[in-house]
Amino acid sequence: MNVLVKKGFGDKIRGMDLTVRSEIPIGSGLASSAALEVAFTELLNHAFNLGLSRKDVAEISFAAENVEVGIPCGRLDQYGSAFGGIIKLDCRPPYDVEPLPFRDLTFAIIDSGIRHSTGEIHPRRQMEINAGLETLMKSNAVPRELKAKLGYRFDQPRWEDIGEEEIQDYLSILSEPSRKRILFTLRMHRLTMVALRVLRFEGVTAEDLISNLGEESWRRVQKGPSEEFSYRILGEIMNAQHALLRDLYDVSLPEIDHICDAALNAGAYGAKLSGAGMGGSIIALVKNREVGERVIDACLSEGARGGWVSEVGEGVRIEKTTKI
Repeated sequence: MNVLVKKGFGDKIRGMDLTVRSEIPIGSGLASSAALEVAFTELLNHAFNLGLSRKDVAEISFAAENVEVGIPCGRLDQYGSAFGGIIKLDCRPPYDVEPLPFRDLTFAIIDSGIRHSTGEIHPRRQMEINAGLETLMKSNAVPRELKAKLGYRFDQPRWEDIGEEEIQDYLSILSEPSRKRILFTLRMHRLTMVALRVLRFEGVTAEDLISNLGEESWRRVQKGPSEEFSYRILGEIMNAQHALLRDLYDVSLPEIDHICDAALNAGAYGAKLSGAGMGGSIIALVKNREVGERVIDACLSEGARGGWVSEVGEGVRIEKTTKI
């Protein structure tokens, strides 16, 4: 509300009685806060004819959490809730959104039941990346050409233009946490670029997959029906990203890893941690609802609290109902 008032909408907004119902477990790494922010902003937009676009709704929701509440979140949760579908979000101004055509995806969402305070995790990891970047920028050993691609803050480097081999020789001057966080960022970005090519229905070569996922993953991708090839690639990318979250970002737990293993053993293409980590939820890519239910049962046997199967949603919307 404060954000809208600051943007000049104060004279259009009136009071109202609200009832909020949600099926998203709080603190589970599923962006429950962003979903609430986006839904409330769209409600005001609809009720008072504010004329806000989906991007406006996402930005206002982000400002509510980041600026008004002071939580150092990114924009992905708010944009994902507002736009729905599968999107690529450019996290630099002007924050362009690219809707991706590959939408025929089914997920098993598993609540681990593990709750930890995650408010410190995100800013701490940002600080570790920033410390590493500052060391690299101040080092006389780092070439000027590489420094031109870096910066002093996590959101300044042109990560897409930095090869791991280009920076590898200089990582030894960093602390262990900073070295791991920068490697995590580079490798996670590279895996995401491969996933984007799949989601755009672009070609991915065997060389691309082997260099990013390894020989063993490539062998797994080749097994099974040809019509599931893209799903197996996406699953292997999810598995690799979870390994990065576990080994280089240090935000997984043994209990989370066991639940991921249970999902894979039950037939999921891939599974990874969702959210800030140290608990929360696991997202597993599955063939269909039947496999999804089987995956959930296996994860419940491993100690998870609950789960449900979901397809790709359409984003924020207004539903008219006669129910009160």
